[in-house]
Amino acid sequence: EAALVESVGGSVQAGGALRLSCVISGYFLHGYSSYCLGWVRQAPGSEREGVALFAHDDTTTYANAVKGRFSISQDSALNTLYLQMSNLKPEDNGTYYCAARFMEEGPCDSDDVLENIALFHAWGQGTQVTVAS
Repeated sequence: EAALVESVGGSVQAGGALRLSCVISGYFLHGYSSYCLGWVRQAPGSEREGVALFAHDDTTTYANAVKGRFSISQDSALNTLYLQMSNLKPEDNGTYYCAARFMEEGPCDSDDVLENIALFHAWGQGTQVTVAS
């Protein structure tokens, strides 16, 4: 059964770091023309927002709020997506979701998907990140 499963999140003090991981199973990524793997977060009382994307051609895209602090990467051998978060701020609090978009034809437009997260085809269950001030 296809699934995206995030690691357990965590709680840190402001300025601290956390690494999230997401194991992607049941999808043969290289069977698609292209794909985007990403992280989306939802703060309490807010809508979900795209945080970072990793595309099939190894390009990365970040929301302005996390540029320079977050880093997204993929271990294709392990089918695992990572989000390394540094210099965390209280506004980074929220539930973080792993998500994927698969393309049978053409490229996955990272900028478009980051702005319009409804384009993702598959979602993880979410993991909580708490940053204390």
